[in-house]
Amino acid sequence: MQPEQLTTPGEPLGPPRRAPRWVKPLIIFLLVAIPAGYLYISAMQSRGGSESKREEAAQTGLESGWPSRLQRRIYGMTVPPGAAYVAHYETNSWKSSSLYLQFTTTGDRLDHWLEQLGTSSAELQPGKVTIDKDEADVVGWKFGPDDHHWRGTAVSHDKPEPNFEIVVNWDNPNRPRAYVISTTTP
Repeated sequence: MQPEQLTTPGEPLGPPRRAPRWVKPLIIFLLVAIPAGYLYISAMQSRGGSESKREEAAQTGLESGWPSRLQRRIYGMTVPPGAAYVAHYETNSWKSSSLYLQFTTTGDRLDHWLEQLGTSSAELQPGKVTIDKDEADVVGWKFGPDDHHWRGTAVSHDKPEPNFEIVVNWDNPNRPRAYVISTTTP
């Protein structure tokens, strides 16, 4: 005796099984929640990144050496030929980006460098410190009232050109030490 065949080949097996009603809303929720979670985590990491970068700079100080060519182009900044003790640091945020630069050079080369930025040695006002304490603290610069001969000026340009805050230690006029912050805003 042969077993009875329930269906013939090619015949459907019956009505398709339906998933429980809660599966569809769960899938939709996951399709929305997972990308939203990744965006939130990314935003929090980005937000904390600039703070941690500032803390790292304050701990490690400026990076020794010249800024890259790209940084110099973006911030409209050069370094005088033959400059010594060159160091730099870059900060970036949604509102603005800044390049901190310090170096020691000769008086003549400083004059030429200032002309490239759109100012001159005559514009450096004795006793004026144009870099405020909060900005200076980012990289550990100290411009306190002491025995140093500080001179400063600021150079403002229309967007998208960068603005410059310049402070020069004029203790040795033959070897002035320049501190500058170039800031760009979108």
